[in-house]
Amino acid sequence: MKDFHCCATCRHFKVEKKGEGMNYYCSRLGYETKPNYKFNCWSPKEQVIQLMNKKNTPQKDN
Repeated sequence: MKDFHCCATCRHFKVEKKGEGMNYYCSRLGYETKPNYKFNCWSPKEQVIQLMNKKNTPQKDN
């Protein structure tokens, strides 16, 4: 989980393109954030859950 836990991988992370640049915020908390920030309320996106499961599943040797 430590390799995946950051705001950019959370389902509540939102990005808005504005004239002065990009705006990153958490739709759950209502705060501006950065992609690499970490909060305890992290709720990973579905594709991140799949990657975490794949990484934690032992791979068979062919």
